[in-house]
Amino acid sequence: MDKRMTETTIVLADDHRVVIEGIKSALREISEFEVIGEATDGWEALKIADALRPDIMVLDISMPGLSGIEVVRKLKQTTPDIKIVIYTMHSSSEFVIDLFSAGVSGYVLKEDPVSDLIFSLKAVTTGETYISAIVSNLLLKHMKEPMGDPYNSLSLREQEVFKNLAEGMSIKEIADKLFISPKTVESHKYNVMEKLRANSLTELTKIAIKKNLINF
Repeated sequence: MDKRMTETTIVLADDHRVVIEGIKSALREISEFEVIGEATDGWEALKIADALRPDIMVLDISMPGLSGIEVVRKLKQTTPDIKIVIYTMHSSSEFVIDLFSAGVSGYVLKEDPVSDLIFSLKAVTTGETYISAIVSNLLLKHMKEPMGDPYNSLSLREQEVFKNLAEGMSIKEIADKLFISPKTVESHKYNVMEKLRANSLTELTKIAIKKNLINF
């Protein structure tokens, strides 16, 4: 029998090579899985998935070029049978809910034991969904909390980035002002837009005006 017929094929998508190498190392001794491709940005992840048609993609949320959630949405349009496991540092319940709504099958945090990632791969292979214990507890906590202003879920840094974006500052200008990298600003921007359910900078600006954070 062809070896490939007995293996579940996987593509890894993360902009940190050390993460990709770590996952490959963990899977190397597990014969049922085969890593057949790697991507370090969102657009590359889409191209590789289309070319190789893996059974599973392990995907980070914060990706250059195209965010993880956009990759999920596009993949589910072009290759709906692919199983997607999110492997990320982001534990926001809003992320989890949005990504499962978009069609992912698993969600594991990078702070979880690597065994959780392996369990998730085995689960989604059989058609199940998988949420690590930490994420599950966060979701339960979120469900017990009364609904409130989503602005209050922003961290202090996210509030700073939100206000600066609404004032029309560029990513580089915000990075220079806050003494952080442009990539970190991009990550905060993504978090802010997800938490406030904003699809554009125009919508962010309208929210900021409504909350009297800026004046026009």
